[in-house]
Amino acid sequence: MNEMSAGKAARAAAAMLAANRRTGYSTGARHAYDYTCPSPETYPFQWAWDSSYHAIALAHLNPRRARTELSSLLSAVTATGFLPHMILWQDELRPKATQEFKIDVWEEWRSVTIAPPVVARAIEHVYEATGDRAWLLEVLPAALGFFAWLREHRTSPATGLLEIYQPDESGLDMSPKYDRALGIQDSLPSTVAADWHSAMRNLLDGYADNRHPESPLREARTFVWNDVLVNSIYADGLMALSRLAEAAGLPDATSAGLARGSEEICGALVRHCWDDDAGAFFDLDLVTGERVPVLTASSLFPIINDSVPDGIAKRVVEEHLLNEREFWHRYPVSSVSATEPTFDPDFGTAAIFRGSSWMNLNWYLHGGLRKRGYHHEARRLALRSAECAAVAGMRECYGPHDAGGHGARSFGWSSLVLDLLATEGLPLTDDNGDQLFLKD
Repeated sequence: MNEMSAGKAARAAAAMLAANRRTGYSTGARHAYDYTCPSPETYPFQWAWDSSYHAIALAHLNPRRARTELSSLLSAVTATGFLPHMILWQDELRPKATQEFKIDVWEEWRSVTIAPPVVARAIEHVYEATGDRAWLLEVLPAALGFFAWLREHRTSPATGLLEIYQPDESGLDMSPKYDRALGIQDSLPSTVAADWHSAMRNLLDGYADNRHPESPLREARTFVWNDVLVNSIYADGLMALSRLAEAAGLPDATSAGLARGSEEICGALVRHCWDDDAGAFFDLDLVTGERVPVLTASSLFPIINDSVPDGIAKRVVEEHLLNEREFWHRYPVSSVSATEPTFDPDFGTAAIFRGSSWMNLNWYLHGGLRKRGYHHEARRLALRSAECAAVAGMRECYGPHDAGGHGARSFGWSSLVLDLLATEGLPLTDDNGDQLFLKD
């Protein structure tokens, strides 16, 4: 990967961020919006973790747009503190949303589901890029409110970890780690995508018609799950909020309480999800009460948190993440270990998170590698990720063996390549060699 290829990847990201911007006024929500859609053809709405990634990328090209992206997202936070996974701003696009995305819509323009709470890290990135304390004071209450909502409404009384009530709340939709819980573990590769959609429809139909964000879905005991990736991102977000609370001048007790919450989540991950024999973390299916020993990229995610012991993190990195037989392919990191029978590196199933490499997963794991002292490996991960973007453009995900583009086109969060390159000290330049920027 040379600077020319890095520049090509950066320019592809900048062009996509310019093209995918959406602005307007939602009559249903009675609110103006200004955000970057994940993919015009496939994902036209605003999605919580997507917009968080978009803001991180935009901070390198147009800090004002980065701030606006998150302000638009957080404007959808409810009075109780809930931040929906999807915000369906455009009135004309809503009718097909429930069928296409297998969601329950609440109040006609918000999903009742959550997404991994990346928003705290996104706020921190944008604040570091801008130093805009007034903006921080504007958005921080909503972010703190959302994390308080998660603690109140999604904490498992059995483990202390966050619960999700359908697979897509992890953002990992069709990951094979959910197959058995959905009853599709025997699906053929050619039918797994269709079978997943059918299983999701059955799951949602089993919930009450008047479902709302605070519905007690644990009691249904249909799908109750401690997801390692969700809880790793939650712990990371709590620590980011702790730093932001200090920067905002909030009471010391607020910052300390957030940091303590992060440490408690990491402790619970080690107690309940760490498998010492396997040297990996596995999700908990709280309906069966069992760990789910399917080796996916989420099994690696706790390394992003300082509170996870170094010895455990070292085993995860050296036994799995950097293992060429599992995740460390020519274009790492595959979303499923190559040792799993469901590994699908060529997207033959057309089912996401079953083998392709994803820029957002790489972004987090790149930070985890750097945090743990694996700087050479982190640089390789960043450069190989950028090579995917240079070869295939802004795609939803990429082939771990050939960098082939998979899934949606003009896909937003692959613009995280900008942050990967910047972190590695590579210039973000246009065709003339000048610094890239986006006009308002």
